[in-house]
Amino acid sequence: MISRRQFSQVLAAGVATASVAGVASPAAAATGHTSFGPLKQVRAGVLNIGYAEAGPANGPVVLLLHGWPYDIHSYVDVAPALAAQGYRVIVPYLRGYGTTTFHSGSTFRNAQQSAVAADVIALMDALKIPKAVIGGFDWGSRTAGAVAALWPQRCKALVLVSGYLITNLKTQRDPLPPAAELGWWYQYYFSTERGVLGYTRNTDEFNKLIWQTVSPKWHFDDATYERTAQSFTNPDHVAIVVHNYRWRLGLAHGEPQYDRLEAQLQQSPKIALPTITVASDFDGTAADGSGYRKQFTGPYDHRFLPGIGHNVPQEAPSDFTKAIVDADRL
Repeated sequence: MISRRQFSQVLAAGVATASVAGVASPAAAATGHTSFGPLKQVRAGVLNIGYAEAGPANGPVVLLLHGWPYDIHSYVDVAPALAAQGYRVIVPYLRGYGTTTFHSGSTFRNAQQSAVAADVIALMDALKIPKAVIGGFDWGSRTAGAVAALWPQRCKALVLVSGYLITNLKTQRDPLPPAAELGWWYQYYFSTERGVLGYTRNTDEFNKLIWQTVSPKWHFDDATYERTAQSFTNPDHVAIVVHNYRWRLGLAHGEPQYDRLEAQLQQSPKIALPTITVASDFDGTAADGSGYRKQFTGPYDHRFLPGIGHNVPQEAPSDFTKAIVDADRL
């Protein structure tokens, strides 16, 4: 999800009002796509990555990264819209989701930010993609930002929902006011073995509750949720989700091979690439983007989408599509 401090501001201050500066964009209705057609698989690093692809094989590449508890269907309307404009669109399942699996049962189920970012580079290498526009939300936004910070030569431009989400573990240790901490209940739940068992037994109910909580104006139907929920049956899903949040709270270790990359990310590096950040009602008092503006030193734009919740690409596909195209032209 987004940073602890941003999420807590939403709970403490309530939904952002029209007084927040930004682009006044109405909620965009989905165009009705329900699938990507046959998925593809490719060996990339420690994974066999499942991904959807749309558009011409020789088109400029856009990589779209989902978050938790979502999957590639967050881009089910964005991908064909970009493909229609000539882009080659790649939408991978992150580790622990859908058809993405580990080659070895002995590989540590690690979800620290640098490991997930390295997966993206491994995918690009496997598909022989030298550079791409990368867009994401939630875990996907954090991952896109990490890729840009660590391998800027592989990124042409960025679209980041909720802005700069690279995790600084020292900052994460700072407690928040009690009312704000209340909203972070699921992270603390995952820090216990009771939480692991509860999430394992009640994955669908749990994740649907998150959808409803973070996107209260998005009236998705059961079929929409079920299409995504299938990706949570991945055998590594629970382990990956739990490790991600435990690692961010300092309760779980990463892997030594990522120490060098992680050390770079712990410096909260600035991003010099062309970037558009997107905020929604979910971002609350952080929706104007001022809190992270200094982290972006290249061509930049910020947009606010009132009436939209956390799953921006699926709730407002036309707005997200436009942001990708505009970022490519910055």
